Amino acid sequence: MRAFRAVGGDPPFLVRAEGAYLWDADGNRYLDYFGSWGPMILGHAHPVVVEAIQRAAERSASFGASTAAEADLAELVITAMPSIEKLRFVSSGTEATMSAIRVARAFTGRKYVIKFEGCYHGHSDGLLVKAGSGLATFGLPGSAGVPQEIAHWTLALPFNDLAVVEEAFGKHQDEIACVIVEPVVGNMGCVPPAPGYLERLRRITRETGSVLIFDEVMTGFRLALGGAQQVFGIDPDLTCLGKIIGGGLPCAAFGGKARMMDLLAPLGPVYQAGTLSGNPLAMAAGIATLRYLAGHQEVYAGLEKHTAAVAKGIAEAARDAGIAVETNRAGSMVTWFFTAGPVNDFATAAASDTEAFGRFHRTMLDHGVWLPPSQFEAAFLSAAHADADIDFTVEAARRAFAAMLAVRT
Repeated sequence: MRAFRAVGGDPPFLVRAEGAYLWDADGNRYLDYFGSWGPMILGHAHPVVVEAIQRAAERSASFGASTAAEADLAELVITAMPSIEKLRFVSSGTEATMSAIRVARAFTGRKYVIKFEGCYHGHSDGLLVKAGSGLATFGLPGSAGVPQEIAHWTLALPFNDLAVVEEAFGKHQDEIACVIVEPVVGNMGCVPPAPGYLERLRRITRETGSVLIFDEVMTGFRLALGGAQQVFGIDPDLTCLGKIIGGGLPCAAFGGKARMMDLLAPLGPVYQAGTLSGNPLAMAAGIATLRYLAGHQEVYAGLEKHTAAVAKGIAEAARDAGIAVETNRAGSMVTWFFTAGPVNDFATAAASDTEAFGRFHRTMLDHGVWLPPSQFEAAFLSAAHADADIDFTVEAARRAFAAMLAVRT
């Protein structure tokens, strides 16, 4: 992703960031719409977060032992997401999803995992099957080095298609340990669930004794303080979190029902450990971020307003230029797909004109706007984006579309 292979051009090397802006080594300034791939919801170098990290660093960057800060951050998470009764911190989203699936298999005594095409749940072997994001960008169906014996236990189904889910459960009765899903997909671009889709997944898993895992690494604390599960009113069994709960530092977590989490060692037989899990700097940044969000929930109204405005503005600019663009948005996540039809799963996302997106990305970067360097990644806004930034972005888009038309003719 950092190599810009999907969009062309040379990736700038960044030296600093503040608020909604980035600066590269050559002194160029860019308006940021990828936010370190999601965690910078308050903007870069927010004073509250910076101060918290500095105070923690003065006491040591790592202990390798428990600290009170872990309990403080856990309380903030559990208060915001009542479905989580117990949680465990890890250092990455990959660890969170991998560990949650291990717990689900132990709890059910089953082996099969259902995931959805285009959803990315980290790079553990069993989940690199029709994943999204980088894999979608480079057109790879999986990854070298993943044995077929491991991939065999993963059933990759089309997103937003309930019939195939029911068919899979019918074919593999009492064999499916869990269903893992991004409640709003961000790794094939932003693709929201169809009405009733998540609700039916919840019913199917309950009826069959399977575990429902929400991968909210991207949506947690972004779509709402309580994540996508608050927005859609779903009570998942296990939840994976990341990005925002570290305030920009490496941090993730998985948690859920106590009867499942109690299977983890030292209480139970499921092993999981990590030296830097619960790192004090990450805990400090996460506490500062979540406390700020909890105390300033007007942040979400601002994100909604600005994301709606930029989504609409760029869509109108494309329409006025006669360029086919489909806009998908959920809260402060948005993607402009260069395709003429609706995008509701990986097949329709993959129909996008990636070369056109690449030209758009390069031209927007030339105009000072940094979008995610892949057609298959959601763009993110932060609380630092202002009305003037939205106007600037829409005007840059109009110029970019005009430049694209000029090259075409």
